[in-house]
Amino acid sequence: MKVLGIESSCDETGAAVVLDAQKILSSVVASQVALHSRYGGVVPEIASRKHVEAILPVIEEALSRSGNRLQDIQTIAVTQGPGLVGSLLVGIAVAKSLAFVLQVPWVGVNHILSHIAAAFLSSPSLKFPLIALVVSGGHTSLFRVESHTRMILIGQTKDDAAGEAFDKVAKFMGLGYPGGEVIDRLAKEGNRRAILFPRSLLDPLSLDFSFSGLKTAVLQHVKSLGGKLSLDQIREIAASFQEAVVDILVTKVMRAAKQEAIREVVVVGGVACNSRLREKFTQDGSSSGITVFFPPPALCTDNAAMVAAAGFHHLMAGHHSNLLLNAYSRFGRSSG
Repeated sequence: MKVLGIESSCDETGAAVVLDAQKILSSVVASQVALHSRYGGVVPEIASRKHVEAILPVIEEALSRSGNRLQDIQTIAVTQGPGLVGSLLVGIAVAKSLAFVLQVPWVGVNHILSHIAAAFLSSPSLKFPLIALVVSGGHTSLFRVESHTRMILIGQTKDDAAGEAFDKVAKFMGLGYPGGEVIDRLAKEGNRRAILFPRSLLDPLSLDFSFSGLKTAVLQHVKSLGGKLSLDQIREIAASFQEAVVDILVTKVMRAAKQEAIREVVVVGGVACNSRLREKFTQDGSSSGITVFFPPPALCTDNAAMVAAAGFHHLMAGHHSNLLLNAYSRFGRSSG
């Protein structure tokens, strides 16, 4: 089955054609990062307008690269939420229209859970159950994954998402937006033990996350230095902050794997591109007898291939959407 996936949850417009949730025939993403960087973050109204401009050309490009015509598409999957409602509605409106015209089944899928589907695109041999960490600019969520359509939320951030903390700390230091990539690069040249920033692990059994205290500690440290930071100071802060975030994430995931008696873990979402996170997870997983899987970076950041893959599994399970489908902005503690 050839699935057309459509992604428009935030500031990236994506379209992909995927065969049976196994083979990516094409995946196209139009990014708005350069546009929003001048504002220090995503401006929802601007994001929505840019999706309107980009979405049809992106779909046409995805079809062209896949070697297919629109008439060859057998089903459509679109991100329903969570995300920016204005942005989501653009993708949903196009998906509804195409499904109606083509008379094909279609389904709205959860953006966060679609990230987990990306892991199976790159590692099809993964077995259930497994632990999945979805870590990005908008989400830090931990799941026990029972099947392609049943994922139980067992932990989530109480405040800032990890990627959001990266962006805010980068802003404190005048590094621009988005912050994850630049902090990762600077941290490689800094001493990650230079500053002992706090690690909020909550109670000993908790699988939830908190990054607001860490973010505040970095802000106070930057203020205490006064004036303009030197490059060496920026590198030390970046490395020390990143190490604190990584410690929190790895500790919680390893705790979850132990509590759930599961030996396979997947880490997905934009922050999963972080080099130190990958290194630390690989080290700690190896010493604990836990195998950790990361999709390639192109499947970690927002993309439509993961949406198409998730949609395929939901359609195979008998889940279909109708023209009354609407977007939702937030994600609760229930899923699948």
